[in-house]
Amino acid sequence: MVKKPVIIGVAGGSGSGKTTVAKKIFCQFHDQDILMIEQDSYYKDQSHLPMDERLKTNYDHPLAFDNDLLLEHLKILLERKSIRKPVYDYAKHTRSNEIINVIPRDVIILEGILILEDERLRNMMDIKLFVDTDSDIRIIRRLVRDMKERGRTIDSVIDQYTSVVRPMHLQFIEPTKRYADVIIPEGGHNQVAIDLMVTKIKTILEEKAIL
Repeated sequence: MVKKPVIIGVAGGSGSGKTTVAKKIFCQFHDQDILMIEQDSYYKDQSHLPMDERLKTNYDHPLAFDNDLLLEHLKILLERKSIRKPVYDYAKHTRSNEIINVIPRDVIILEGILILEDERLRNMMDIKLFVDTDSDIRIIRRLVRDMKERGRTIDSVIDQYTSVVRPMHLQFIEPTKRYADVIIPEGGHNQVAIDLMVTKIKTILEEKAIL
């Protein structure tokens, strides 16, 4: 009998430290089959739209994501079959021509701002985590990241945060905290919570007789 992989969901607002948490959990299973899937890879393809329309995309809204494809890919991975994961090109505001072949693993970490917003995704998860970090810390982290990695100006980052990111967080992301099995304050700095999660995941794997 083929053992079903374990799916761990890691949600939280932009700049909350959810990616750091996911990566720290990932690194604890270096001797075992584990993979990480970012919801950001599943932004909808916009190649059919002109660039001026693509620029209006609200990346913090649930409708920006192709959750149907993400769900399909998760189901395929649960059947122990490989998927062809899309790659998003932020410069062109649409999917690139690149595809990443992902083979099934014992543990799947699904990370993203809105993975707990979709009930279908929630129902597939064995553990649901929400990384909860104060808004002032999140905006500072986003400022540093967008200026350093995406060549943005201070004004453009602040304008996007106040006009889009913050209202979308309050409307769609923050309410999903109630679906979490565990809330992790302070993101990647909370080593105690991360260690507890790693222990819990190992216990689940043992119960599924995968280890």
